[in-house]
Amino acid sequence: MKKTMLALTVSLLITTQGCSDSTIAPEINNTQSDSKSLAVEQTASEKYLAMVDAFFQDQLKLEPIYATFVGVNDYNDQFGGSLTEAYLTERHQLNSRYFDLAKSINVEQLSAPLKLSYDMFVYDRNMELIGETYPERFLPINQFYSTVFTMVQLGTGESAQPFKTVADYKNWLSRLRGFIKWTELAQQRMDEGIASKVVLPRVLVEKIIPQLDAQLVEGAQNSLFYSPINLMPDSFSSDEKSELTQEYQSVIEKELLPALAQLRQYVNDVYLPNSRASDGWWGLPNGKDWYQHLANSHTTTTLPVDEIHQIGLSEVARILSEMDKVREQVGFKGDLNAFFASLSSEPQYFFTDKQDLIDGYMIIKDQINAVLPQYFDVMPKADYIVKPVEAFREKSAAGASYESPAVDGSRPGIFYINTYNLKAQPKWGMTTLSLHEAAPGHHFQIAIKQELTDVPQFQRFQGYTAFEEGWALYAEYLGIEMGVFNDPYQYFGKLSDEMLRAMRLVVDTGLHAKGWSREQAIQYMKDNSPMAESDIVAEVERYMAIPGQALSYKVGQLTILRLRADAEKALGDKFDLKGFHEQLLTTGSLPMAVMENKIATWIEAQSAN
Repeated sequence: MKKTMLALTVSLLITTQGCSDSTIAPEINNTQSDSKSLAVEQTASEKYLAMVDAFFQDQLKLEPIYATFVGVNDYNDQFGGSLTEAYLTERHQLNSRYFDLAKSINVEQLSAPLKLSYDMFVYDRNMELIGETYPERFLPINQFYSTVFTMVQLGTGESAQPFKTVADYKNWLSRLRGFIKWTELAQQRMDEGIASKVVLPRVLVEKIIPQLDAQLVEGAQNSLFYSPINLMPDSFSSDEKSELTQEYQSVIEKELLPALAQLRQYVNDVYLPNSRASDGWWGLPNGKDWYQHLANSHTTTTLPVDEIHQIGLSEVARILSEMDKVREQVGFKGDLNAFFASLSSEPQYFFTDKQDLIDGYMIIKDQINAVLPQYFDVMPKADYIVKPVEAFREKSAAGASYESPAVDGSRPGIFYINTYNLKAQPKWGMTTLSLHEAAPGHHFQIAIKQELTDVPQFQRFQGYTAFEEGWALYAEYLGIEMGVFNDPYQYFGKLSDEMLRAMRLVVDTGLHAKGWSREQAIQYMKDNSPMAESDIVAEVERYMAIPGQALSYKVGQLTILRLRADAEKALGDKFDLKGFHEQLLTTGSLPMAVMENKIATWIEAQSAN
C-alpha cells in the first residue's frame, strides 16, 4: 500500500501555493465581528463542510448546464460563459480561492470520511489549475464530444432539461440563445488555435462537417430543437401553446439554423484548410508535455506514458493467450486470426433486426440482476432502461454508453446501444457490455454515488474516469465469478472487450507520444482483435480527439484488482467481498491514490476486528 503517497502530494501542493486574505470566500471568513466569533466556534468538520458546500454552489453558478444535469434548476435559462475570457478568469479564481481556503482547515481534526473528501477536493483544485496552463479553449469542438451534441440532446426534451411548465419552455429558449452566441465564440477560439497552431487533425474535422449538416434542416418543424413543441403538456392553454410554437419557430429558423449554418461554413471553408496533418498530440506546440498531463489527469496517477505503453503491450500478449485457449476450447480449426475473422463475419453471431438486439440486452439484464444480491449489499434505487443511440449521432457514437438517472428519481439511467451497424454488435459481446455499461458497472457506481446522502454535494457528482471506467471494467471481471460467462463465446466477448482496453494503452500512447499515424493505430487494433473495422476507426479517432481518456479504463481496473488482491492476502478468512464492494461504491468516485488510502484503512480496521 502506498498510503503515504497522497499525503506527501497534498502537502507539496499546499506549500507551493500562496495565500491571500483577499481571496477568502465570504461564506467562510466574513469580516464582521459576529461572523468571526462564529467561525472560531466552528469545528474543522463544520468549516470544511461549509467550504465545500460554498464551492459547489459557486461551481453550479459558473457551470449552469452542469447544474441542470445534477438536478439543480436555478440556472436552466443560462448557457454559461464557457469560452469567454470572463469565464476563464472566474474559473481560475474559483479554483485558486478554494485551494487556498483548504489550507485553513485542520485536516487532522477531520473525521476519516471527511479526510477522504478533503484529499479529493485538494486534488481536484490542483489538477484544474494545472490544466489551465494548456490551451484547451482553442479546441472547442470535435467529432466525439461536442457542445452541439449536448444541446441537441437537451433540446429533444428527453434529457436533463425540464419541459414541464411554460417557464421551462422559456428557460430553454434563453439557454438556446446562449448557445447561439457560443457558436460565434467557438469560431473565434478556433481562429486563435489556427494562429497558435493548436488545431484538430484533418480527418477529425472532416467528420464534424456531416454532423453539423445533420442539423441543417429545412424549416423549424424538422429540427430536433423543435421536439419540445410536440411534447407540450395538456395543461398548457391554447394561447400558451400558440405563443410558444411561434417563439420556437422564430428562434430556430431566424437565429439557430443560420448560426449552425455559419459554424458549418466556417469549419469547412476556414478550419479544415488549416487543420493539421499529424494525428497525435505530439504534433501540437508543447504537445508531449500536454499529453503527459492529460494522461495523469485521466488516470489520476503519475505513471509516465512510456510505462503505460509497456503495460499495454504486456496485457495484449496475456489476453491473446487467453483468447487462443477459447479457440481451442470451442474446437475451431484455424488459427487465432481466422477465429477473429469467423466471429466478425459469420451471420450466426449477429442480429439482423435492431429491436432484437435491444430485446437481447433486456434478457441479459434479467439474468445479471438475478445474481447481483450474492455480491452486493448496496444497490442503486434507480433502475435503468436499454435504448438505441439517437440517429443524429449514431455514426460517430461509441458502440454503447451510459447516461445517469435523474437525481430526483424522475428518469431512469439509460444504457445506450448503437444500432447503426449491427455487424459491430456481435451477440458474443453482449454480456460483457451489459456488465460494463449497466449493472453492476456504470449504473451501480454512478447511480449509487448520486443517491448518497452523507457526503458533500460535490462528492456526489464529481467523477474520475479512472475510477468509473476502472470499476466498470472490474465489473466485467466480476462477471466470471458471477457465473454469467459459462458460455465460452460470451467469455471470449469479455476477453475481447478487455483486449480493447489493453490496446488503448498501446494505441493512445502510440498516437500521442510515439508518433504513430492513424493508419498504424488502426492496423494494430485489426491485428490484435476481432473488432469490426468501423468500430476500430471510430475508436482510433476517439483517441485522437480526447487523448489520455482511454488510458483510464485499464489503469483503473488493474488498480482495483491489485487492491482486492492486497485485501484478500491481508485479511484471509476475514475478507468480505460485499464489504470490499461497499467500500468502493459508497464514497463516490475517487482518485486512485485516495482510493488506495481508503482501502488500506479498511484493511487495518478489518484486521483489528
